[in-house]
Amino acid sequence: MRVAAIDCGTNTIKLLIGELPAVDVREMRMVRLGQDLDRTGRIADEALVRAFAAIDEYAELIRSYDVPPGRVRFVATSASRDASNADVFVAGVRERLGVEPEVVSGDVEAALSFDGAVRNLRTPPALPVLVIDIGGGSTELILGATSPSASDSMDIGSVRLHERHLHSDPPTAAEIAACVADIEAALDACLVSPADAATVVGVAGTVTQLATVVLELTAYDRQAVDQVVLPADAVFAAVDRLLAMTVEQRLAVPAMHPGRADVIGAGALILDRVLRRTGAASLVVSDCDILDGIAWSIATPG
Repeated sequence: MRVAAIDCGTNTIKLLIGELPAVDVREMRMVRLGQDLDRTGRIADEALVRAFAAIDEYAELIRSYDVPPGRVRFVATSASRDASNADVFVAGVRERLGVEPEVVSGDVEAALSFDGAVRNLRTPPALPVLVIDIGGGSTELILGATSPSASDSMDIGSVRLHERHLHSDPPTAAEIAACVADIEAALDACLVSPADAATVVGVAGTVTQLATVVLELTAYDRQAVDQVVLPADAVFAAVDRLLAMTVEQRLAVPAMHPGRADVIGAGALILDRVLRRTGAASLVVSDCDILDGIAWSIATPG
């Protein structure tokens, strides 16, 4: 049964089409739906234009693979939860895809992310597993074995914290300290204790982008990134390196996606602080995430 899954986050919109576990299409568009959302409380008009253009492309791809509406699931997360004009976005998606978009809670987002990441692991992990899902607007921590036993969604993400704190290029020590303080406050209030993890798995764009920096890839290579085990010290060093760079210098880093170069510093700081709290010696990187969880939820309902 071929399915089509769409994950609409704060920074990206992703599409997966396939007869699982086989995948025919895996696409990503940087649309920055959360542009200025933390400040204004609404989705910017130009962000809506970018998002709808990407969804028009995806609608055409879905039609070309003959996936009926009953096997299409569109999941929207942090930006769509927070925006006062989310109804405009929802109506635009409905018109373009012919399906009702789901603006899911942080708990649902966490469960989908956990399933997408853990189902993909080729080597049985030591339990429990902590999945770290760093998005543009929120970060989810999910702890569990075959399913989540504890999860929490925090309103800290790469776009949100970049716009809130990291205004200089490169960011100043005071800006970084303010960003770290925001992250630590969120982690202090988090319902999940990172220190309980036996295995730490990181998913989504911040983590996979950091992996390309640690591995010194010249272009993004999914096979090289997916399930690579990175020493924690190498991750911390890469975070420090990126924070010391200007956006122009980050853009010159091989494999750096232009749509992540400005916000990668804030996302990297989130990963840094969570990983330090786990005390883990390494981080497992998964290129499978909430998008894969959404796809499996269609293929194996219930």
